Amino acid sequence: MADHEHYMRIALEEAERAAAEGNTAVGSILVRAERIVARGRNLVTSTSDPTAHAETVALRHAGEQLGHTDFSKSTLYTTFEPCPMCCGAILASGVHTLVMGARHDLAQSRWGAYTVEKLLELTNRADQLIVITGVLPQACADVRKLETI
Repeated sequence: MADHEHYMRIALEEAERAAAEGNTAVGSILVRAERIVARGRNLVTSTSDPTAHAETVALRHAGEQLGHTDFSKSTLYTTFEPCPMCCGAILASGVHTLVMGARHDLAQSRWGAYTVEKLLELTNRADQLIVITGVLPQACADVRKLETI
């Protein structure tokens, strides 16, 4: 758990950078063999790109860095539960493990009762992605509430 917390703290730094740039405060990093391959933060507002979520930005950077899109030996850390679009990208890239901080609040989520696990079950892909939850959830929820710094 200590390693997960270490990497999640780095993802939290990316979330803070996103907020400082006027974006939604979500950060992600991709780790392979205990090395950070790529970092990503939400850039939707600053780039006017609705697909520039922290997870997709990290995956794009990883592809550029590694020169391929097979992340089957990698772990993606993200401060907030990935939306359906990001979850699709995570599955398409073959990420082995997903580590999440905060989860969607069902009362306030625009995704209703969506969870990553429900999407995996619906698509018969539950055996293709290890999902770890509860890593610094309060810190991740607190940073997510930042509008801008």
